[in-house]
Amino acid sequence: MNMGMENRLLIYAPTGKDGRLLAGVLERAQMNCYVCTHINEAFEEINKDVGAMIVADEALTRDFLKRIRPFLESQPSWSDFPFLVLRQTAPDTPEMRSRYALLGNITLLDRPVSMVTLVSAATSALRARTRQYEMREIDRRKDEFLAMLAHELRNPLAPISAASELLRVPTLDRKKIQQTSEIISRQVRHMTGLIDDLLDVSRVSRGLVTLDEGVQDAWQIVASAVEQVRPLIDARQHQLTVLDLPLTASIFGDQKRLVQIIANILNNAAKYTPPAGQISLSVLVDDTNVIFSVTDNGIGMEPDVLSHVFDMFVQAERSSDRAQGGLGIGLAIVKSLVNLHGGQVAAYSAGLGKGSRFTITLPRVADVPAVAPAACSELESVKTSQHILIVDDNVDAAVTLGTILEMAGYKVTIAHSAKDALDRVGTEAPHVCLLDIGLPDMDGITLAKLLRNQTETATALMIAITGYGQDSDRKKSLHAGFDHHLVKPVDLQQLLRILSAL
Repeated sequence: MNMGMENRLLIYAPTGKDGRLLAGVLERAQMNCYVCTHINEAFEEINKDVGAMIVADEALTRDFLKRIRPFLESQPSWSDFPFLVLRQTAPDTPEMRSRYALLGNITLLDRPVSMVTLVSAATSALRARTRQYEMREIDRRKDEFLAMLAHELRNPLAPISAASELLRVPTLDRKKIQQTSEIISRQVRHMTGLIDDLLDVSRVSRGLVTLDEGVQDAWQIVASAVEQVRPLIDARQHQLTVLDLPLTASIFGDQKRLVQIIANILNNAAKYTPPAGQISLSVLVDDTNVIFSVTDNGIGMEPDVLSHVFDMFVQAERSSDRAQGGLGIGLAIVKSLVNLHGGQVAAYSAGLGKGSRFTITLPRVADVPAVAPAACSELESVKTSQHILIVDDNVDAAVTLGTILEMAGYKVTIAHSAKDALDRVGTEAPHVCLLDIGLPDMDGITLAKLLRNQTETATALMIAITGYGQDSDRKKSLHAGFDHHLVKPVDLQQLLRILSAL
């Protein structure tokens, strides 16, 4: 639709003089008018997305009403085309009233009509028509969203249905039963996530979200968000780079919701960047703000998408394989949550194929000291000699933690597998080992036992880093020889306090 056409006034006046007079008045008010003197021309133009029609009541002939009826009856549900009728004050007959009623959305202007009244009525009619077009766009997005929702829900339903049929086979062995059960569990979790998103956007849009606010560390927010999105980033073989991460930067807000904001932006970048893409996350700090910026080299956005990217149910153009997935509500949630935290979110793109950048600006509060004052002198006295080994297959998590510890003065070695760690300790003899439990080639529990049996690391401080924090998990790690058990995302202040006590 041509956006200029919807603001055009069509004037049907069989007497050309009347039409030109009306057009002159309205054009002086900066309105776009088109005058028709013949009924055929009028009906040709009315099908070109005009905003409203002005017609004199003497032009409301039986032929006119007969020809206008199909146009009115074929209007979509969002449309109620406006008419402005210039009528004679007399005679006011039942016949004329019935003709007015056939037009539906009608404004009667008694002649002679003043310029102010004419301009005001025309402006109101065009404003109402513009609103109808906006409602059409909202309806279109809702229709797309419902189709998308049906598709997203059918995707997990298909394997669940197939798995349930498979479980009915009486000869199915235990291994197949376990695999089938895992399929059902994964797909149910996926469906639960979709439903949770729907409930979340409903709560946010109705103002029912209550923030559990406190002083939050930007580093921990980033670490948690990256950890949440890591499976998708790895699955699509993206390279994620974390830049400009400050040692300390504090935000007053809800830790869970702040992580959700950054994770949603990262998730969006991962979905709309073709495989093996580049994504960067930076955190800049000034006196008053903490600014998170996520940049990708993905599909980018055209200006019309960019202007509505934070609206409900908006997605970039989707491919038929639905590789991007999702419901198109993540960025709307982001905007609402950022607003609740007193911040701002913005999107930038140079166009299709040129990537995107999202920035989240949140108010900064006074930083919480990373270590207690009493521990500072101890940290200073050991920082040039203590050697820390970090073992984590999550490259960005390991590098980020290593950078923080190096900035605190420690010597850091990073390994991304148990084998690499065992090869390194023979020559480097670290004083501290930070071990991820979920390593790909050997779990951290087994690695800790092996390190305890090696001369170089027999007395090293062993710290478990894991996503599991129940008492049984802590007992298991301590029994394996760990001195401490830290749950991801690692509390940096707690870690520095432990290290400063060496």
